[in-house]
Amino acid sequence: MKRTIADSLVEALLNAGVKRVYGIIGDSLNAVIDSIRRSGKIEWIHVRHEEVAAFAAGADADMTGSIAVCAGSSGPGNMHLINGLYDCHRNRVPVLAIAAHIPSYEIGTNFFQETRPDHLFKDCSYYCEVVTTAHQMPRSVLVAMQNAVSRKGVSVLVLPGDVAGYEADETPVPEHVLHVTQPVIRPSETELKQLADYLNHGKRITLLCGAGCAGAHTQLMQLCEKLQSPMVIALRGKEHLEYDNPYYVGLTGLIGYSSGYHAVKECDVLLMLGTDFPYRQFYPKEATILQVDIEPGHLGRRTDLTYGLCGDVKATIEALMPFLTEPHDGGHLKKFTDHYRKIRDDLDELTTGKPGHKPIHPQYLTKAVSDLASENAVFTCDVGTPTLWAARYLQMNGQRRLLGSFNHGTMANALPQAIGAQLAEPGRQVISLSGDGGLAMLMGDLLTLRQHKLPVKVVVFNNGALSFVELEMKAQGFLETGTALDNPNFAAVAQAVGMEGIRVEDPGELEEAIQRALKYDGPVLLDVVVNRQELAFPPKITFEQARGFSLWMMKAVLNGHGNELIDLAKTNFIR
Repeated sequence: MKRTIADSLVEALLNAGVKRVYGIIGDSLNAVIDSIRRSGKIEWIHVRHEEVAAFAAGADADMTGSIAVCAGSSGPGNMHLINGLYDCHRNRVPVLAIAAHIPSYEIGTNFFQETRPDHLFKDCSYYCEVVTTAHQMPRSVLVAMQNAVSRKGVSVLVLPGDVAGYEADETPVPEHVLHVTQPVIRPSETELKQLADYLNHGKRITLLCGAGCAGAHTQLMQLCEKLQSPMVIALRGKEHLEYDNPYYVGLTGLIGYSSGYHAVKECDVLLMLGTDFPYRQFYPKEATILQVDIEPGHLGRRTDLTYGLCGDVKATIEALMPFLTEPHDGGHLKKFTDHYRKIRDDLDELTTGKPGHKPIHPQYLTKAVSDLASENAVFTCDVGTPTLWAARYLQMNGQRRLLGSFNHGTMANALPQAIGAQLAEPGRQVISLSGDGGLAMLMGDLLTLRQHKLPVKVVVFNNGALSFVELEMKAQGFLETGTALDNPNFAAVAQAVGMEGIRVEDPGELEEAIQRALKYDGPVLLDVVVNRQELAFPPKITFEQARGFSLWMMKAVLNGHGNELIDLAKTNFIR
C-alpha cells in the first residue's frame, strides 16, 4: 500500500508523543482517520461537537505539558473548533488543529461547504497554513507543532481531503520532531538594580501575581518576607500560589475579595509578577507600578507602568534578591492579612445548610465538594457563578488543578475540559463544576463520557437561570430578561443516556450525595438545585452599581416582581 501524506502526518504525531486526537469524522478526514486506525497507536476520541474537541485538547495539553491534537472536517466541522481554539490560544497551551478542507481542485468555486480556514483561524493561532502538495510534508506539520510548543499556543494545519490521500514523497519523518527548550530569561543586572531601587524605597509594597508565577512558590514566599508584602492573586494564579502562603490576602477583580482589592489600591508600590490582569479599574491610581513578565508585549498594556522588565518570574526573583537591601515595616502586611482573615471567616459562615431549608446555597455546595474531593483532584469550572464559587471556596494545595475559561470567558467549557483532563490523567479524580446554562449548551457530550468510560463527576449548579448575567443586569438597573432556564431534571437526563444521575434539593442530603458521586466507579452527574437569588458582591461596590441595584429594585416593584425582592432578602440575609 502506498504511503500517503496522511501517513506522514500521523507518523509525525506519533514521534511527537501524541496519543489521542479529538474530533468528529467527516469524508474530508477519511484518509487521516484511516491512517490513525492503521497506526494502532493513536486513539480517536469521538466527541459530539468539535468545540468540545478543541476544549478537551486544550485541557489535555495543560495537564500533560505537551502538544495535543484536535480535528474537524471541511467547512462547518472545522469552524466549530474556533471557540475552543480561541480559549486554548489565550490559555497559552500547545494545540495542533487539523482543519480538513474541500478538494483542492474545487477551492475558489464556491463548492459545497467551502470556507477559507486559512483566514478563519489566523486570529486564534500562531501558525495557519494550507498543505497543497506532497512536497510540503512532513515539514509543514513539523513547523506547525514547533510553533505550538515553542510559542505556547495554537497551530492550524489546513489539509484538503484529496491532498491527504496523495502519495507521500521520499522525505522521511525525523525521529525527533519537537524541540522543547527551557531558556533562563531574566532582566539584565542594570535592570535588576533599577527594580530593586524602587522596591528598596517602597513603604507599602503589594504583589499582584498570576499564572506566570507557576513554579516560583518558594521564591515568592522569600520575596514577600523580604519586602513584608501582602500577595494578591489573579484567578489563574490561584492553583499555584494560594496554598501554604501566609502572605496571601485574596483575589482582586470582579470575583475577588475586599482585602485583595484594598491591598492593591492602598499600596505605594505595586509589583506585578506573571500576570496580565485585564481590569483597569482595579489598579491603583497613585502608586509606583512595576511589572515583570516573560512576554515583553504584555508590559504596560493594562495600566501605566513606572518600570517594566522581561523575565521569568522564578529566575528574576532569584537574581533580584541580593539587591534588596533595605528593611521594611510589617504594618502593611499585617493590616491586610488581618483583613483577609476577617473576610475569610465571613465567607465561610455562608457554607452551611440546614436539613429542610431549601434551596441549597452554592457556597455550601462548593465548599463541600472541595472538602470531600481527593488531594490531587482536577477541577474545571464554567464561567459565571461556578467560577465565582470556585475562586472563593475551592481549596488549592499544590497538587490540585483548576482549569477554566479564565481569559476567553466562554460558556460551556467545564465539561469539555474535564474530558481532556480525564483522558490525559486517567488515574486522577476529575470534577466538572458546571452551570446549568453551560451544561445545556454542550450537553450532548455527556455521551462522550459514557462512550469512552470516563469517570468524570459533573456537578451541576442548577439555579434555573444565567445567574451571573442576572447579577450584572441588576447592578446596571435592568430587569433580568432572557435569563430564565426551564431546566429538566438533569440527573434523569444522565440516567437516560446510560450514566449515573443523582439529584439533590435538600441541604441535609448534600454531603452524602457528594460522597456517593465521588466514590462511584464511572461517570456521574450530580444535579444540585441551588439558590437562584444568591448575591455575590464584588470586592468594591461602586456608586453606579449601588444606584443600578436600587433602580432594579424599584423597577421590580413597579413591574409586579416584588416577590423577587422578598426571595432575595430571605436567601441572602436570613440564614
